[in-house]
Amino acid sequence: MKIDHFSAEWEKTNKMKFLRAVLFLGVACSMAVSVSGRERGASAPPQKATNAPFDMRNAFPPKMQSFPLYGDAAIPNSKPGPDEETGADRGFIKNVSHPQIQVYLPAKDRATGASIVIFPGGGYAGLTFTYEGTQQAQFFIDHGIAAFVVKYRLPSDKTMENKSIGPLQDAQQAMRFVRLHAKEWDLDPARIGAIGFSAGGHVASTLATHFNKAYVDNPEQVNLRPDFLIVVYPVISMDAKITHMDSRKALLGENPPEEQVRLFSNELQVTSDTPPTLILQAADDRLVDVDNSIVFFEALRHAGVPVAMRIFEKGQHGFFLIPRDEWQSVIMNWLTTDGWLCKK
Repeated sequence: MKIDHFSAEWEKTNKMKFLRAVLFLGVACSMAVSVSGRERGASAPPQKATNAPFDMRNAFPPKMQSFPLYGDAAIPNSKPGPDEETGADRGFIKNVSHPQIQVYLPAKDRATGASIVIFPGGGYAGLTFTYEGTQQAQFFIDHGIAAFVVKYRLPSDKTMENKSIGPLQDAQQAMRFVRLHAKEWDLDPARIGAIGFSAGGHVASTLATHFNKAYVDNPEQVNLRPDFLIVVYPVISMDAKITHMDSRKALLGENPPEEQVRLFSNELQVTSDTPPTLILQAADDRLVDVDNSIVFFEALRHAGVPVAMRIFEKGQHGFFLIPRDEWQSVIMNWLTTDGWLCKK
C-alpha cells in the first residue's frame, strides 16, 4: 500500500510539474508576438491537461546517436589519408578529418519542436568538445530543444584541398542533415538555429552569412540558412586588427590575400537576410577581442537584422568566471521571448 501511495503521489507531482512548464511556455508563446513584433508562435495555445496516465517512456530523453556527417558519401574537399584524430577521452579533440554529428533529442514530454546545431570552439586547432559541445547539448535538451553537436573538420593542408572552406562545408552539411531528418524526429524545419563558441562562433556566423552558396552537394535544395544564430565569445572577423590570429592562421594561412580575409570577415558579409542573432561575450576577454562582437552587432543593426547583445563586465574567455546558469539563462530568455520555442 505504501508503494502504491508513493507511486500515485509521484505521478501526480510530475504531472503537475509538466503542466506548469507547458503553461509557462504557452504564456511565453502568446506574448512573443507583442514583444518581438513577429507572428511566429502567435497561434500556439497552451496545451491542455488530459487524464491520460503518466508515461515514463516520454519523461526521459532517448539515447544519443552519432552519425558520419556525410553518411556513406565521400567527404568533399578531402585528401585520402589515415584518421589521426586524438583527444576524445580528454574533451579536446584534435586532427579531425572524419566529421560526425551527435544527435541529442529531448524527452517527448519536454519537446518544443525547436532544435539547435552546436559548433564547439578551439581556435581551429581542436574542438573543446565536452564543455562547448556535449554539455551544452544536455542543457538544451533539458529545455526541450533538440541539439546536434558537430565534430567538424579542422583546417589542414594535409587533409583538405582547400582548408579555408572545410569547416563551412561541414556546417552546411550539418544544417542539411537536420532539415532532412526534421520530420523523422518531429522537429520544426523552420525553427533550426545554430550556436557557436569562440572559433565555433566563426563557423556558426560563417554559416549564417554564406548560406546563399552551397559548398556541399545539395540536390534537394535544402535551405542552408539557420533560422536563428547565437554566438558566444565569438571569433567573427579575420581583420588583423581585431581577429584571433591563431584562428586566422589556422583557417587562412600565414599571409592570406585580402579578398579571402574579407570573405571570412563575417561582419562584412551581413545582409538583411542574416538570421536574428544573440551575441554574448565578456569585456575582459583576453583571448578574443570583444570588438569582434561589437562590429558584428553594428553590422546586424545597420542591416535591420533583429539582434541582442549581452556584454558581461567580467568573465574572460570561456566564461569560466561566470556561473553557468547566469549566461545560459540569457540564451533561454532570448529564445523564449522571441518565440523560437513556440509551435507554429
